[in-house]
Amino acid sequence: MKPFAESCAQNQHAILEVLLQEFASVQHVLEIGSGTGQHAVFFARALPHLVWQTSDVDKHHPGIHAWIADEGPDNVCAPLSLNVERDDWPNRTFDAVFSANTVHIMNWQEVINMFSGIGRILANGGRFCLYGPFNVDGQFTSASNARFEQWLKSQNPKSGIRDQGELDKLAEKAGLSRIATHVMPANNNILVWEK
Repeated sequence: MKPFAESCAQNQHAILEVLLQEFASVQHVLEIGSGTGQHAVFFARALPHLVWQTSDVDKHHPGIHAWIADEGPDNVCAPLSLNVERDDWPNRTFDAVFSANTVHIMNWQEVINMFSGIGRILANGGRFCLYGPFNVDGQFTSASNARFEQWLKSQNPKSGIRDQGELDKLAEKAGLSRIATHVMPANNNILVWEK
């Protein structure tokens, strides 16, 4: 039985509208933190001009394989083992990277590692699209995001909603600069950096 995340089903259409624009001329995307695999099969089917490479820690691979086997188009690839804590990045470049709802779950060192790794594997001119809730100038953008952070920290004190400006600093160190911010439903955004 395939794993299912309601949040993926709810946000995938809104995210796709942005990816149709940001990934219009992209050939190879690395998704970091593919989770259930739902986003991968949905986006790959809607973006047939590119190859969508899934990745996650090993425990999520069976679910990703199940989604690909049941519904995956030919342009979605079986997951790579990628744990930002261990820094085991693929030995190749991609012209785009996508990640959804990851940096608020990671601890800060893992977020640092993720941006550093993206800086190494992203081709010049490549884009990194990051979806999720973000703070602005150290402030929550909504009461619901403040409540969400309380819940996150009850699960893991090192997690939390990250500040856009702090992420921009990590991106800059990795050779990326922010080129777009897309406002999304439910107090989320897609931040886009280019190398």
